[in-house]
Formats: sequence, C-alpha cells, structure tokens
Amino acid sequence: MTGDYGAQGPQRLLEQIGGVSGLIYSSLPIVVFVPVSSTFGLQAAVLAALGVAAAVLVWRLIRRGSTQPAMSGFFGVAVCALIAYLMGDSKGYFLLGIWTSLVWAVVFAGSILIRRPAVGYVWSWASGQGSAWRDLRAAVYAYDLATLTWVLVFGARFVVQRLLYNADQTGWLGVTRIAMGWPLTAVAALVTYLAVKYVQRALDAQDAPAPVPDCEPRSVRR
Repeated sequence: MTGDYGAQGPQRLLEQIGGVSGLIYSSLPIVVFVPVSSTFGLQAAVLAALGVAAAVLVWRLIRRGSTQPAMSGFFGVAVCALIAYLMGDSKGYFLLGIWTSLVWAVVFAGSILIRRPAVGYVWSWASGQGSAWRDLRAAVYAYDLATLTWVLVFGARFVVQRLLYNADQTGWLGVTRIAMGWPLTAVAALVTYLAVKYVQRALDAQDAPAPVPDCEPRSVRR
C-alpha cells in the first residue's frame, strides 16, 4: 500500500465529472434557459439550452477533452428540456434534478445505515484503492462522515428547490440550481478528500512493518 492513491485519487475523481471546467459548463444551459424563457417563451428556451449544451459538447471534442461528461451533460439537458416541453412549463426543466437529488440523498443515507458508506466504495472504484478500509473501524467512520456530507448536500438541494418549484419561482430555481450546484459539490468534495487522506494514513500505518526489537544485551552500569 502506498500513498499514491491519496495524491492521484482527487484528480481521477475530478476527471470523472469533467474537471473544474465541466462543473462550470454544466451551469451554462441553465444560465441561458431561464432568461430566454422569461423573455421569448418556453420553446425558445428549450432550443437555446440544447444549443448551448451542443456547443459545449463540440468544444470539448475539438479540445480533445473527456467526452463522457460532455455527452452525459448534453443528454441530461435534453431530458430536462423534453420534460419542460411536454409539461408546457419552464419550471419542468428542473424537475429531474430535484427528484434526482432526493434519490441520491436516500441512497447515500441508506449506505450509512447498513454500514456500507457510499463514499468509500465510490472512492475505491475511482482510485483503484480496493476495499481494505472495510477492516478498519476508524476508516468506516471517516467515510460515514464524508457520505453524510453528501446526504446533506443532496437533501438541501431537494428541499430548497422543491419549495421553489411548488411556489412557481422559476427564476429563483435557476439561481439556486447554480448556487447549490458546484459550490456545494466543492465543499462535499473537500470533506471527501480529507476523509480519504485520513483513511490512507490509517492504512499505511497498519501496513507498516513492526519495529525489530533490539536483542543485544545492554551494558550494566556499576
């Protein structure tokens, strides 16, 4: 066991969501959708959001960046736009994200209750670290704390945005979607990183060879 996972893990996990630029790009369709909807109507907003998502996808392809997050982002925008179009209401654009937050909050909370913290398993997959941490109670507690942080993030997103959705506050929905998006993700990611560093140190200490006792007889002072 080496400390390389602690250094490489954050980078690998960030790459899975498209890096910092990917987090910012994911906000662009919302930034366009809300004002266009209020000014030109739902159909124009749907086309504008899809256009921005497609432009981001093309841009990442040109720059030879990670295509999986870009493809997922475009697909997500398309689904959200389709829901809004079928409902005939701009606030429908946010419905998928609201209920997805609830699902993740329940899944992560459930993983804590069954003593299988989701963050530990997600990190093991992203870094290739393995599941040796399962044998250390302190490591499980550390991942419990990190998982609980994500539960709070997902839960807060659901509660706040659901209230705004019920109040027909589409404009504020867009603001909170961005404000509770990558900034809260960054906070939860920081807690996750600290938990991983703690677990890594615990695993390294466990695997460290025991000191060899000094068997030479000590001189006796007279």
